[in-house]
Amino acid sequence: MYFPCAHERLEETKLEAVRDNNVELVQEILHDIGHLVQQDSAAAELARILREPHFQSLLETHDSVASKSYETPPPSPVLDPTFNNQPVPPDAVRMVGIRKTAGENLGVTFRVERGELVIARILHGGMVAQQGLLHVGDVIREVNGQEVGSDPRVLQDSLRHASGSVVLKILPSYQEPHPPRQVFVKCHFDYDPASDSLIPCKEAGLRFAAGDLLQIVNQDDPNWWQACHVEGGSAGLIPSQLLEEKRKAFVKRDLEVAPTSAGALCSSLSGKRKKRMMYLTTKNAEFDRHELLIYEEVARMPPFRRKTLVLIGAQGVGRRSLKNKLIMSDQARYGTTIPFMSQHCYHHHVLNGTPRVGWHWVLRVTLRADTSRKPKDSEKDGHGYHFVSRGEMEADIKAGHYLEHGEYEGNLYGTKIDSIRAVVNAGKMCILDVNPQAVKVLRTAEFVPYVVFIEAPSAETLRAMNRAALESGVAIKQLTEADARRTVEESSRIQHGYSHYFDLSLTNDNLEHTFGQLREAMENLRAEPQWVPVTWVY
Repeated sequence: MYFPCAHERLEETKLEAVRDNNVELVQEILHDIGHLVQQDSAAAELARILREPHFQSLLETHDSVASKSYETPPPSPVLDPTFNNQPVPPDAVRMVGIRKTAGENLGVTFRVERGELVIARILHGGMVAQQGLLHVGDVIREVNGQEVGSDPRVLQDSLRHASGSVVLKILPSYQEPHPPRQVFVKCHFDYDPASDSLIPCKEAGLRFAAGDLLQIVNQDDPNWWQACHVEGGSAGLIPSQLLEEKRKAFVKRDLEVAPTSAGALCSSLSGKRKKRMMYLTTKNAEFDRHELLIYEEVARMPPFRRKTLVLIGAQGVGRRSLKNKLIMSDQARYGTTIPFMSQHCYHHHVLNGTPRVGWHWVLRVTLRADTSRKPKDSEKDGHGYHFVSRGEMEADIKAGHYLEHGEYEGNLYGTKIDSIRAVVNAGKMCILDVNPQAVKVLRTAEFVPYVVFIEAPSAETLRAMNRAALESGVAIKQLTEADARRTVEESSRIQHGYSHYFDLSLTNDNLEHTFGQLREAMENLRAEPQWVPVTWVY
């Protein structure tokens, strides 16, 4: 251990040390007199003095300065609390010297324990964690010779504004630090510690956005985890899964809490809270239908071939055009099952058993579409449609054999999941433009989908693209202002409700440009590591 202030004084006076291996010398002396300790009281007294933590700290500091090595020295075996099975004396305080600039965050928070200030947590990657001189559980007695009292806010402020040499008198806990956990998560909500009234220390919080990837490095605190962005940077506090689940399950008006007391700054949660009422999930069907989107554990995988590419988005954003262009660009690599329905006009319909009022799903030919209606005179079974009885279709729907199904004019229509398996088994990536609800069925280790959201541009851009398509003969129907507005609104609803499934989002304001971005993403899958749900791996 080294004291910056002592080093500076020695440098000013240009003193030279006699030797720089006093710690080794003391260990040799203890070894030599080991057999005398039980027989000679003077030898026992000498051994006790040489083992004193204060004496050892002095020798280590002298050796560091003498050798001009100002890095943190390795712990002395004499200071090991298990050495000779001797317990550490309760008053064996240590002096720890650090150097910092004013305003620099040490990366440590405190709590009050039996009237004393104790280190509550050390942030991974922070200054204190890098030096390794302090540990969770250490009691802080003094800062630069001044007693710290029992207010964590006062201590935190004094350390933040301190500069130059800072000497802490501590009562060590000798707790072993935990190695960083290799747990990675994808965030499904935005978080700003500056606006969080519950966080014990706003300065120690880690800000993130939905879609960010974090490494969880410490989960000892049930309410506040430590995490850092996978791209790098210091660790910070984030709400734990449990805390955020509770927070999202509380009635909004009961989330308001009483102001945090001054003494709770950068410490554990304390103070009285207003009474909270939690939703009774067994009596609240609406709550049951919603997912608590917080963190999803993910794993980093080397490049591999995804089995399905799922394009989702509102009607009129160009999903089908992008799908067809991608298939035609490499028919040996891509394949598809043509969906059994297509949004075409505003009407009432039923999809996957749910009545909806919106863009009507109009039938279109599919490679493997089942229907309960009777075949027309010109139709043959297996050519465009597979005609089955209504009872058979209802049984298969109940058994979960359909990716999508719906009812139109009293007849059932659906696309079976087996049709996707047929494309995959043929060695191709199956491209699907499906209803967003179907992603829940596909997002498994069997289909390992890459989900791309095709976002609608502005209504004005949509109409301009439609006019260009009409002039070139690609489109035959003019898009009204109401149509364009509905497309934009539907796109926004899909993004709000299903963004946690997206691997990529593309705004289609230019078909060729968007197609180029999509092809580039497909090539990157072959060359770059991928983050996938951990359930796909284990």
